[in-house]
Amino acid sequence: MSRTQDLIDAAAAVREHAHAPYSGFKVGAAVLSTGGTIHRGCNVENAAYPEGTCAEAGAIAAMIAAGDDAIAEVAVIADSPLPVSPCGGCRQKLAEFSAPDIVVTLATTDGKVLHTTVGELLPGVFSQDYMERS
Repeated sequence: MSRTQDLIDAAAAVREHAHAPYSGFKVGAAVLSTGGTIHRGCNVENAAYPEGTCAEAGAIAAMIAAGDDAIAEVAVIADSPLPVSPCGGCRQKLAEFSAPDIVVTLATTDGKVLHTTVGELLPGVFSQDYMERS
C-alpha cells in the first residue's frame, strides 16, 4: 500500500470518531510528520458553533503534542460529493508547518480523490517573513 493510501485510511478511520451531532458532517484528517509518524484528527463540533475544531487542526495539534514539528504529507476525507477542501483557517495552519510543495490529498468516502499542494491551497499565505522587522 502507498504512503498516500495509508494517510487516507488513517483519516477515514479517525473520521468515524468525529463529534458532529449538529451538522452530521464528519471529517477526518491525517498528517505525516517529517519524522515519519502519522497523526490523526477529526472535527469536534460544539453547540456554540464557532467553538468547534476542524479535523486538520486536530491532526496538527496531535502532531505538535507528540513532539513533531513539520508536515511531510496530508490527507483529508469526508462523505461529500466532491473532495472537501480545508477551510481558510486550516489552510493557514497547514502552511505554518509545511513547505508549499507538500502534497495534500483530498478524498471522499466513495473513492473520489484530488491531489493538490499546500501552496496551491493558499497562494497568499501569511508567513513569518512579514514579521521580520518585529
